[in-house]
Amino acid sequence: MTLHRVTRLLALLVLASALSPVGSRAAASTGAAPFALHDGDRVVFYGDSITQDGGYGCFVEEYCRTRYPGLDLRFFNAGVGGDTVRGGGAGGIDERLERDVIRLKPTVVTIMLGMNDGGYRKLEPATLEAFTQGYRSIVERIKKQLPGVRIYLIRSSPFDDVARAPDFEPGYMDVLRQMGDAVAAIARDENASVVDFGGVVSDGIRLAVRDNPGRARHLLPDRVHPSPAGHLLMGATLLRAFGATSLVSRVVIDAKGPGVASSENAAVAALKAEGGVVSWTETDGSLPLPLNFKEANVELAQVAGADLESLDSEELVVRGLPPGRYIVRIDDKTVGPFSDAELARGVNLAVLDTPIRWQAYQTVWASEGGRDEQRMERLLRHHAAEDPGAKAAADFLFQKEEADQATRSKVAKPLERHFSVAPAS
Repeated sequence: MTLHRVTRLLALLVLASALSPVGSRAAASTGAAPFALHDGDRVVFYGDSITQDGGYGCFVEEYCRTRYPGLDLRFFNAGVGGDTVRGGGAGGIDERLERDVIRLKPTVVTIMLGMNDGGYRKLEPATLEAFTQGYRSIVERIKKQLPGVRIYLIRSSPFDDVARAPDFEPGYMDVLRQMGDAVAAIARDENASVVDFGGVVSDGIRLAVRDNPGRARHLLPDRVHPSPAGHLLMGATLLRAFGATSLVSRVVIDAKGPGVASSENAAVAALKAEGGVVSWTETDGSLPLPLNFKEANVELAQVAGADLESLDSEELVVRGLPPGRYIVRIDDKTVGPFSDAELARGVNLAVLDTPIRWQAYQTVWASEGGRDEQRMERLLRHHAAEDPGAKAAADFLFQKEEADQATRSKVAKPLERHFSVAPAS
């Protein structure tokens, strides 16, 4: 089958599977702390196969979609396996930057390179010099062609010399550390932000080794590529560099009144107490992260120090209840039994199985589909010189992804929910 026929079939398949617009645009979140991303921002994640895997970039997108559903944001994965500061299999660095960064007109660019540049051997001065010069050239070109762009330079995630013995002394992790020092120096010179994935993930492996040495190896299963748990750890690190806050919502109910003692990023209405049952309707300004805190990768990320709950606080406090056990329901779904003391202290709904969290999961499916389309578009553009049909299909995919991203946050528009707190029978 010719490339032209493949691209035509691809276009038809993508059109058939296009996401349907859902909901309407929500108002911007009213989070108290400033966040690095703003309405209209276009974010490009540039790097090698670790970026291409998409995990940490998708996690950042999912946070932004669910926490700030009113913002019009675009996210683009520009990672290519095997890439170095010189480029790689998808084109030399000039082609890569023009096609996969400049053309997208980003306002924010993250760069993570180095894993392949070191050659998986002891670091030679010439290797470090070539990496430093190539990396600096990338930053300078991006700044020159995208005036005002905000750049985040990421120290490469590590090679696992912690849960496994190094292949040489002091190990390839130390090579990446030295290259990361060069990245940090470039960041200082170029007034760019620097984010440390290498130190965070290596520290995470050390924590996990103390908990379970065999399980710790699952953070970097092949010593290079992070597992979903490793990507969660890196994504949480990047979000904190962006100034991410924990607040989803916080509602305090006084059951004796009944009354709403306070509410943050939430609108509460129709509060009443009848027959010992306290009920109300609530519409939050955000959704929690789409995470199952009992899932193995989330648990491992937590062991490694991701502290995901500090990014995900959806607190419900109910005070003034008589002593006893109570069932909390949201939209008639039982969230769990709690004592009056637990409810008075506050329950973080974000870590529980709720209809609100299930709504948030829609952002996962949408962002994963977009990542696959972007990868295919890049492949088609790389082969456009061989077949004009490839360019036409790539243009179609780009236009479709732009349209999809314009509506992607709409699936995260919080819905009105019915809450009830009733004595356990």
